[in-house]
Amino acid sequence: MTRFPETEGRERGTGKGKARRGGRGARGGRGGRTGSGSGSGAGSRSGAYGHGDLEASFVLIAPLLFAYELGVLFAGRVNGADIVTRLLYTLAGSRTVYLLLHVMLALLFLLWIRRANRWSTLRLEIAGPVILEAAIYAMTLGALITLVVDRMLGLGITGNEMVAALGAGVHEELLFRLGLFAGLVTVFTGAGNDRRVSVPLALVVSSVLFAAAHHAGAQGEPFTAHAMVFRTLAGCAFGAIFWFRSFAHAVYAHVLYDLVVAASS
Repeated sequence: MTRFPETEGRERGTGKGKARRGGRGARGGRGGRTGSGSGSGAGSRSGAYGHGDLEASFVLIAPLLFAYELGVLFAGRVNGADIVTRLLYTLAGSRTVYLLLHVMLALLFLLWIRRANRWSTLRLEIAGPVILEAAIYAMTLGALITLVVDRMLGLGITGNEMVAALGAGVHEELLFRLGLFAGLVTVFTGAGNDRRVSVPLALVVSSVLFAAAHHAGAQGEPFTAHAMVFRTLAGCAFGAIFWFRSFAHAVYAHVLYDLVVAASS
């Protein structure tokens, strides 16, 4: 059995994207809307996964996912929250089998978007505004949270310390926003709570768990108050982007933020 690349010690990325399916907007409403702006009527109502079109989000983040899955072979590192990739590599047993598996998955993805009539989601006029909006989130997120942590809470830390262990945007958003946050909203609402209570409660709980996960296990970092507060606030920010915009917006915001951090460090 071949040895899997080591776990990455830093987190990366922020990103969020939103798109449309044929004549449907990324919010799930009619009229082909995508990108920023609030919808009205059915298009503005939140479902189990917030306001975004989940299928369109998966189409938009697929290039990031495949690039990451192949990139870990050359980078020699995998994000700490990425259990799936480590498992796939272990089951494959070699790089060749791992690559062939992803070629097959890519072909299945292309077949799905063709049968589901989702090709239009990848057009520049759809994906472009989504990525641009996510870039705006990425540029402002770090400065805003730094202001809160350093000035309001008195937990002064360096930029490298604040952003350490913000793992790959795709897998952490899948796990903590699409899985945990949306799942908790469903559970809390199903228990009889009003949606206005369920969503904020799920946001806070999932964000705290998101922050705490970076200090757990053998690969976890030593616990510090500043890191916990920063990541909790970051989790709330990504969760709000996920819920009120779309899953793809959250992924792109996470990824782009990580790239900004890497470029400035």
